[in-house]
Amino acid sequence: MVTNHDHKGNGMKSQSHDMTNPPDLLLSDGTGPSTQRQPIFQDYLPPCNQGCPAGENIQGWLSLAHEQKFEQAWQLLIAENPMPAVHGRVCYHPCESVCNRANVDSSVSIHQVERFLGNMAIEQGWKPKFQARQSGKRVLIVGAGPSGLSAAYHLARLGHDVEVRDAGPIAGGMMHFGIPAYRLPRTILSAEIQRIEDMGVKFTLDHKVEDLKQEKSDGQFDAVFVAVGAHISRKVEIPAREAGHILDAVSFLRDVGKGEATKLGRRVAIYGGGNTAMDAARTAKRLGAEETLIIYRRNMEQMPAHQFEAEEALEEGVKINWLRTIKEINLDQITVEKMTLDEHGKPVPTGEFETLEADALILALGQNIDSELLACYPEITFKPDGTVIVDEQMMTARNGIFAGGDMVPCDRTVTIATGHGKKAARHIHAFLSGTVHRSKCKPPVADFESLNLWYLTEAEQTHQPTLPVEKRDHSFAEILGSLDTKQATFEASRCYSCGNCFECDGCYGACPEQAIIKLGEGRFYQIDYSRCTGCTACTLQCPTGAIHMVTTR
Repeated sequence: MVTNHDHKGNGMKSQSHDMTNPPDLLLSDGTGPSTQRQPIFQDYLPPCNQGCPAGENIQGWLSLAHEQKFEQAWQLLIAENPMPAVHGRVCYHPCESVCNRANVDSSVSIHQVERFLGNMAIEQGWKPKFQARQSGKRVLIVGAGPSGLSAAYHLARLGHDVEVRDAGPIAGGMMHFGIPAYRLPRTILSAEIQRIEDMGVKFTLDHKVEDLKQEKSDGQFDAVFVAVGAHISRKVEIPAREAGHILDAVSFLRDVGKGEATKLGRRVAIYGGGNTAMDAARTAKRLGAEETLIIYRRNMEQMPAHQFEAEEALEEGVKINWLRTIKEINLDQITVEKMTLDEHGKPVPTGEFETLEADALILALGQNIDSELLACYPEITFKPDGTVIVDEQMMTARNGIFAGGDMVPCDRTVTIATGHGKKAARHIHAFLSGTVHRSKCKPPVADFESLNLWYLTEAEQTHQPTLPVEKRDHSFAEILGSLDTKQATFEASRCYSCGNCFECDGCYGACPEQAIIKLGEGRFYQIDYSRCTGCTACTLQCPTGAIHMVTTR
């Protein structure tokens, strides 16, 4: 029984009630000496785990973090994802979008705890713990972005000799040259890349692979993973009587990443509505532009950029001209046409024009991949957009040549690319071993309805520290801060452990027949079916939905 305070804190209520509902034996279809149902313990898949593109065991490492077993939590995390400090900053955390806790108060801030663990690992110099027998096989990875780095890391853990070759002067790919430092400090990125290099992965930089067949042969590589990022800006035909200062967003951000930022002038316009457009606009502000204007042909609800990116840009003084498209450029004047949306949400011209002034125009209209290095294999096929066609093993039509990340059809995010790298590594390992990798069948997902949350406590998500807007001008200092140990532990404690038993003893205490047997800490429980009547008391008491009734006949 439990007694409640009223919501004003004015003493005790006279009424008490059970915290959980008792089983309704009238609705039972088979309790008693001859049962037709019985309980079993079976862990279901937490929705956060299912929603993670990198395939992390989020519930597992959150549980360890809650117990303040931080290094164990980190080791479990990096078994799937080698760069938690990076992902805790740049991942758009789809895991939080499906968190069951959002149905009660707010989702668990998984990315904040991941960032905390990643930071602690860097500060304390933790090293990955794994055992691998050296295979004697050599793998070439083309591209040092998130997908290539992930594949290199996992292949090294599997005992292979790995070399990463990249055309850029610094490893990291678009994480270094495309994501501004105010979102991803370079010290964090370099520390996590260094950890991969310390595992024995060789990096060859300033080396553009142009003939893959020749490089594979010369290096005596047994397999290749191609993970070149989408770094070629898409072109657009805009009439220009006298072209002004026009540059593409990818080159602009790459130059800033190299410390070679170009002079933009006082007024800067950005054409596009994706995350790259937001990054370019906010970067231009930090480089001294007094007026920064984004021109986009749709509205906020339809833009490809994440809404919080646009909101942060607006917060920093970036202006956005929605429902506009560029029709003509004449030096520092840009003629735009106003658009409207039809019943299908498609932009339609209105015939109304206006003139904007800008000293520079940055085009952020998406990126394409460079697949020329695969031309030496005519059997490899491509989609109309230039991406490479691969099979379920992520292998191209050429035996031993694998591809992933931006090279294949997919959403282009750091975490999806990282997941591709891990998946490719497992298939490459199987290929080198003369086998085929088979993924394990996943259990059902533990949705909110499967939980029995008799403890509906309200504990709001921990607020992430934020750099004040007035301190962001002309500064690439990181905007979002990190949690301290107390905050990270609390945030991890908000996890419901959906679908997974955490030995709360609820079933043990609820069973009227003493059919639940405790096996000791970490060993969970056993059911004595000679005592069990199938009354469902244990399943109604289990908060995580880890006990399930099954028919016996």
